[in-house]
Amino acid sequence: MVKKVLIVEDNDLNLRLFNDLLASEGYDTVTSTGEGDVAGLARSILPDLILMDIRLKSADGLETTRRIKSDVATRSIPVIAITGCAMAGDEERIRATGFADYLTKPVSLAGFLSSVRRHLH
Repeated sequence: MVKKVLIVEDNDLNLRLFNDLLASEGYDTVTSTGEGDVAGLARSILPDLILMDIRLKSADGLETTRRIKSDVATRSIPVIAITGCAMAGDEERIRATGFADYLTKPVSLAGFLSSVRRHLH
């Protein structure tokens, strides 16, 4: 069965890169720029994995993930943080929100795919 990944990213280049990489690996993708109700979108499509940008123009990736993790229908979906936040303490603070993994931008493509595979298989 094909695994479904929700990509939440407001940078068009990153969104296309992540989408194309995952599609080339055979994953089904749904994309969002973070506008609207991302937690509701996750609830409606029930992806196998969510890739979440932390600093979105129209939403807060941390708050969105808190909402996803507080919903019984979506709380078991692993969420990977993809962020430019790489200061001391950022990883711990972000993981404490409920993220399964933490990747910093610019993202290593090998590390990105390794993390996705680890959480989907």
